[in-house]
Amino acid sequence: MIHLQLLRKSSQTRSRKQLSQLFSTISQISSQPSKPPSFGIAFDIDGVVLRGNTPIGGASRALRRLYDGSGVLKVPFVFLTNGGGIRESKRAAELSELLGVKISPSQVLQGHSPFKQLVNRFENELIVAVGKGEPAVVMSEYGFKNVISIDEYALYFDNIDPLAPYKKWGTIDFAVHRTRKCSINSKRVQAAFIVSDSVDWSRDIQVLCDILRTGGLPASEEGPQPPLYFAHDDLKYQGAFPSERLGMGAFRIALESVFNSIHAEALKYTYFGKPNPVAFKNAEVVLKQQASFIYRELNIVNHANSGSHDFQTLYMIGDNPAVDIKGARQAGNPWFPILTRTGVFKGDHHSNHPEFSANMVVDTVEEAVDFILRNEHQITD
Repeated sequence: MIHLQLLRKSSQTRSRKQLSQLFSTISQISSQPSKPPSFGIAFDIDGVVLRGNTPIGGASRALRRLYDGSGVLKVPFVFLTNGGGIRESKRAAELSELLGVKISPSQVLQGHSPFKQLVNRFENELIVAVGKGEPAVVMSEYGFKNVISIDEYALYFDNIDPLAPYKKWGTIDFAVHRTRKCSINSKRVQAAFIVSDSVDWSRDIQVLCDILRTGGLPASEEGPQPPLYFAHDDLKYQGAFPSERLGMGAFRIALESVFNSIHAEALKYTYFGKPNPVAFKNAEVVLKQQASFIYRELNIVNHANSGSHDFQTLYMIGDNPAVDIKGARQAGNPWFPILTRTGVFKGDHHSNHPEFSANMVVDTVEEAVDFILRNEHQITD
């Protein structure tokens, strides 16, 4: 009799435990979101998460909160930067190592990323790529089949850079083959792309003026200006040096001033990158794709309706009022600009930028992420 009572008591205990586990499971399932996230985040890089190659503002801790315990992305985010000069895949690998989280190439949107949209127009045409890093490699990866860096291009024209003998720094030493030289010397450049910051302003301004004044063939008669594209138009940015450094916008001003002084018609150009609304539109498209993928993996949404998702809020976290904040404000709803004090903007705790005011001003990117997660009722531990 006692044995039977013990068996019944043990059975009741197991039943209560199983019931408790069942209710816990049901509770967990019901607490899962029933639709893709209503928000996404775009981070600037220089002056927000990095200064040079050093993480700042608690960036690593902040980004880890956007992943679950196993390192799987749970909040859609991208890096929206005007920097560049290297492939998105390489930049993603660098960021992953520096910040301690897994970043995919699709999460890296650089100033020159929109150049992909011009492949159909210039795929097989001769184009020149300007800038630090690997500008020609970047453009080749995008699909341009006949691209040459300005470093190599200048070598095919004797004496095109009169200051070359006086430049003591190391330059790329290309083997100039006679057949390649004849091909370059006789073929017109159809477009010039400023992919990243110019390393040699004097040479690049000289060679670009030669290309742009002559319809794409230096030393020939004047002709229609080939298209000129800038990855962005940043006048300044925050690097490792304490004060801001001159960016691509400063190079554009110098090139434009010289060109307009020696040519009858004003320089024509197009720029991409922040604050151009196109950059923010591209970011929104990528964030939507991320949101759909995250929740498709959780079997919460299906393939049929995954592309119709709209965000209620997209947060832009930046340090440059004239670029990050101005761009987000121009892009309009659903963008919500947040300004940090770790980069170009260095206002006190009671100030905002007088012309391009942010919705919120914070000290660090970690503080910005904390606000976002609390505002969106996300778990912040």
